[in-house]
Parts: sequence; C-alpha cells; structure tokens
Amino acid sequence: MSSMIRSAKKTFTLILYLGFTSVFLTGCWDRAEVNDLALILATGIDKGKKNNIELSAQIYIPQPAQGGQQSGMSSGSGAGQSFVRSAEGETIADAMARLQEELTREIFWGQNEVLIIGEKLAKEGIRDQIDFWMRHSEPRIRADLFVSKGRSKTVLKAMPELEKDASKQLRKIVKTHIGVKVTVKDLAQMLSGESDAAVLPWVENLDPSMMDKKNAIPIINGTAIFKDGKMVGRLDDKETRGILWPRNEIKSGVITISFNNEKGYISLNLLRSHNELIPSIKNGNWRMHIKTNADLEVIQNSTKLNLFDPKVVKRAEQKIVQEIEDRERLAFSIIQKELNADIVGFADVFERKYPQIWKQKKDKWNEIFPQVAISFDTNVKIKRTGLATGKRKRGVEQ
Repeated sequence: MSSMIRSAKKTFTLILYLGFTSVFLTGCWDRAEVNDLALILATGIDKGKKNNIELSAQIYIPQPAQGGQQSGMSSGSGAGQSFVRSAEGETIADAMARLQEELTREIFWGQNEVLIIGEKLAKEGIRDQIDFWMRHSEPRIRADLFVSKGRSKTVLKAMPELEKDASKQLRKIVKTHIGVKVTVKDLAQMLSGESDAAVLPWVENLDPSMMDKKNAIPIINGTAIFKDGKMVGRLDDKETRGILWPRNEIKSGVITISFNNEKGYISLNLLRSHNELIPSIKNGNWRMHIKTNADLEVIQNSTKLNLFDPKVVKRAEQKIVQEIEDRERLAFSIIQKELNADIVGFADVFERKYPQIWKQKKDKWNEIFPQVAISFDTNVKIKRTGLATGKRKRGVEQ
C-alpha cells in the first residue's frame, strides 16, 4: 500500500513539474510572417530640407516563391522587389517612426547591412547618429559604413550592372579589401579612441556618361577623414593606399613600377603584408618607426628585363620599396600637416608604450601629432617571377 502511495506521489510530482515548466516555453503566437515585413537592406542619412534628419531606406518586399514556398530573409533569394523610401524627422528615431507610418508592412532592420552618411551631414557631425545606431537594438552595428558625395539617397537609388542593388554592390566592393572597410562598431571605437579621428570609405556614383548608361553606378573612390566626429577632408584613391600600409589593412592590390631609360612596366600582385608601428620618445622628441614586410609576385612584365637575374629582381624590389614609401609620405603630408587627424592610431600606440608620459601630454596631442617624426623600414620580397623572360624556346614563353 505504501509503495502505491509513493508511486502516486511521484506521478503527481512529475505532472506538476511538467505543467509548471510549460509556462516558460516560448510559442509562435507573436511571430511575424516574412510576407508581412519590409526588410531594410541599406540606409542613408542626410540633412533634411528643414535642417532636420532625412532617413532613406532601401526596402525589400519579399513575395511568395513559386510552389507556395515563402522567400527567405536574404535579399539574394526568393522573389521580391526593392525600392527607396525617405522620411524626415527631428531625430533618426523620429524619422524611423514616420517612415513606418508610410508603409503597410512592419519594418525589419535586422537585414540592414549598409549605412551611408551624406556629405553635408558628415561635415556637420555624426556623433549623435552613430550613438543612436549603437544604442538601438534592431539595426546591425556590423553594417558597413560609408560617406557619400552629395546625398546618400542618390547612391541608394543607383542601379549597378552586375549586382541587384546598391547595397550588394558596396558590400562586395569592400570585401575585396582593396580600400578601407569600416563598420558602425569600428567607427564608434575610433571616435572613442585617444586620437578621436576616423576614416570612412568615400562613395560616389560613376558618371553615367562614362558608361553610356542611363543609370549611375556606385563606386568607392578614396576615403573621408573625420576628426572630433566631423568630416574635415578626404583622400583620393592613391593617397588612401598610403594609409592602408601603416594601418595594416592592405590585403590585396597590384603595384606597377617602371625604370628610367627602360620601356615598359612590371606589375606585381600583393601576396601578403604585415606592418608594425614602433614608437619612441627621446629628449622630448616623438618618433614613429613604420616597419613593413611584403611578399609579391610578378603578374606582367612588358619590359625586356630578365627577372631570373638576381640583380634585376633586387632593382625591382628597391623600386617597389620606393613606391610604397612615397605613397605613405604623400598620405602623411596630408593627414599630419593639412588635416592634423591621427587616423593611423599613433596616439593609442604611444599610450600603450609610454602610459605615464601620455597622461601628461595627451591634452597637447593636437600640437604633438603634426611634429611626430616618421621613419620607414620597408622590406619587400618578390617570391614568384613567373615563367616569362622575354624569349621563346620550343614555342613556350620562358
């Protein structure tokens, strides 16, 4: 009898436990069907007509795919269409609310992978906008960030030839690692760093007349330079390459060199590179030594030089070193002397090595940075020269 009572108690306890835990199980009562959503793929922020904020969004509307299946959350799959819609407000949050009022579907920000800031707004300051993007729970803080020539809405409306929309075009360009790649999170970290300077990719629409097309195509052409949260200038494509080396961000690229009294060119592909910043403070003099190691391969040789000759290879390596250092000097002449913007992060490097001195001098960094003496130690190795030597043997280029 007692065993039956114990068994009944165990059964009752189990039922009670299962009933209690089921209360905490989530269900699908509040789920949102994908066909009820307006997916934001890219966002642009501009100065509004009434001196407020204009928010532009590239919106993707999913449609049921063939066979009764619903399209996925990715813009690259399933049927659907995209368009650009704008709304103005006193703040980004206000503009978001007004944008939602204009749409019959619920806005979903989880797919937003591109954020473009218009030129005029960038020059006035972007701290408040980035602060909102970091605090809001829905937009992605890993979205790629850009500054546009003119209005960001113009870039969002561009129709590239190879990609479905401007959002995918820009994301694929930055993934090549040829230029600067910055996310919203990266920018927030740069603006909170000791140097209080930042760099963002500069995007503009390629002139339609150059492509003989009606629609413009967005391209990245250099970088925008920020200091104290405001855009203070920009670097063109060549000058941008000069800052990628010390920032240790150059992952791929082609370097073309030529020699005096020698017709033709040699083009080399970058295989790998590594950069190190070595600070020193002696007798009140601040110095930064930039050490670079790079491996390259020859991909074209239109000269008559024999790259199997070690002396020729050595000449080519010295020419590449000169090319890299000339680009770096050009970039530093602008960011040090003209813009006084420490976008390379010298301040953080000095702080780590000389914390006590930095505490005493950090308030004078705007005076110190332009005077920091920079030296270079660039080591280049041509790892592969290819098979061509300019002569043909047995029908094969050697």
